[in-house]
Amino acid sequence: MNTKEKLYHFVGIKGSGMSSLALVLHEKGYHVQGSDVEKYFFTQRDLEKAGITILTFNKENIKKGMTIIAGNAFPDTHEEIVRANELGLEIIRYHDFIGQFIQPYTSIAVTGSHGKTSTTGLLSHVLSGIAPTSYLIGDGTGHGEPEAKFFSFEACEYQRHFLAYAPDYAIMTNIDFDHPDYFKSIEDVFEAFQTMASQVKKGIFAYGDDEYLRKLEADVPIYYYGLSENDDIQARNIVRTTNGSAFDVYHKECFIGRFAVPSFGKHNIYNALAVIAVAYFEELDMEKVKEEMLTFSGVKRRFSEKKVADMVIVDDYAHHPAEITATIDAARQKYPEKELIAVFQPHTFTRTIALMDDFAAALDKADRVYLLDIFSSARETSGEVKIEDLGIKIQKGGQVVGETNMAPLLDHEDAVIIFMGAGDVQRFEQMYEKLLSNTTRNVL
Repeated sequence: MNTKEKLYHFVGIKGSGMSSLALVLHEKGYHVQGSDVEKYFFTQRDLEKAGITILTFNKENIKKGMTIIAGNAFPDTHEEIVRANELGLEIIRYHDFIGQFIQPYTSIAVTGSHGKTSTTGLLSHVLSGIAPTSYLIGDGTGHGEPEAKFFSFEACEYQRHFLAYAPDYAIMTNIDFDHPDYFKSIEDVFEAFQTMASQVKKGIFAYGDDEYLRKLEADVPIYYYGLSENDDIQARNIVRTTNGSAFDVYHKECFIGRFAVPSFGKHNIYNALAVIAVAYFEELDMEKVKEEMLTFSGVKRRFSEKKVADMVIVDDYAHHPAEITATIDAARQKYPEKELIAVFQPHTFTRTIALMDDFAAALDKADRVYLLDIFSSARETSGEVKIEDLGIKIQKGGQVVGETNMAPLLDHEDAVIIFMGAGDVQRFEQMYEKLLSNTTRNVL
C-alpha cells in the first residue's frame, strides 16, 4: 500500500505533540484521524479547522489496515492499543515516529527543561519565512510543507523520549530538575541530555549561563549563546523598545547584526540568540532573519494577553518555578506601574511536592498570589500533597480560589492578572472574565 493511502490513527490526538504531528501529516497529504477523551482541549481547535476526525476513546475505533501512532501518556493496556495488537496492526510511539520522520530534512531539535515551545515557535517562524519548513510546536501547532528543507521540532526529555532522535542540530535552552515522577535527580536529568548531545550530527547551541550545559561533551561543536564574554554567540548593547528589546549580536568578535524581538523578558532574548545562531551557521540571509523576527506574534499559551474591563489578563503555560519567574519578569518589564496578581494551578502532585519551596519563592515575585487546586494528569491522579500546603509557604497570599469562590479576584482593579498552569487553568480564567464582564467598573 502507498504510504499516503494508509490511515494513521492517533491514540491521544489532543496531546500537544500529537495534535501537531497529526496536522503535519494531514498537510503533507496523509490520511489522519484520532481519538481522545471528550473534554475540550485548546489543541483540538486547529484539528477541527483542518477537518480531522476526532473520536472518543473506544476499542471499536480500531480497524484493520490502520497504522497506530500512540501518545506517550497512554500505556499498552489502553483499550485501543490492546485492540490494535489483537488485529496485528503496526503500532509506533509518537517519539519513535518522529525519529524516523525527520531523517530526510535538515532537522533542528529544540530541547531543555523550559523554553522549548517559545523557542521552537520563533525558530519555525523565522525559518518558514526564508525556506520551506515543516515544524512541530508544543502548543499544538504543526505544519507540513510538501517540499520542506528544514524540520524544526520540540524534543521532550520526559522518560528520555528525545533519545529517539538523531537531529542535525539541537538547541538546548537549560537543564533543570523537573518531572520528579521519572527523574531521580538533577544528575539524572543531565545524563539524559548528555546522551542526547552524543546523537546530534552537526552542532549544538546551548545557553551559556547554565552550569550543566557547560559540562556537556559531544563529537560535534557546542556553541554557547548568552550575554557574557565566554559565550560564542553574544547579545550586546541591549535596549528596551516599546514592545520588547533590541540588541547587537556577535559571533566572538564578528558582528552579525542588530536584531529586535517584539516580546518582553530576558528569556526571549536568549531564545532569539539560539535561533540566530542556527540561521548564522546554516548561512541564511541574516537580513531576512531580522525581518522575520519582527513579525513573530508568539505561541499559544505563552504570555497571551487580553484586556477585559480595566484588567490585563495574561494566560501562560508556566508550570515550573523557573517558568513562573520568567513570566512574572516579563510582566514587570511590560507593566512596571501595575499591580501583578498571580493565579497558579500546580500540575501533578509529584512536581508540587518536589518543588514546593521553589514554587513559593517564584510566586512571591508577584504582588498577590491566588491558588487553584492541583491538576492531576493521565499518569498521576492522586497524591499526598494538598494545595493548602503550598499556600502556607507563600508570603504574598496563597488564598485558594475555584469554581465556587472566584469573587476575591474582583477586589483588584486596573492591574495585571496572570493565570498560570499546564492543566485546565483556562477554564477558571474564563470564569473570571465572565464575572469581570458582569461587574460595573469605571474604565477610563
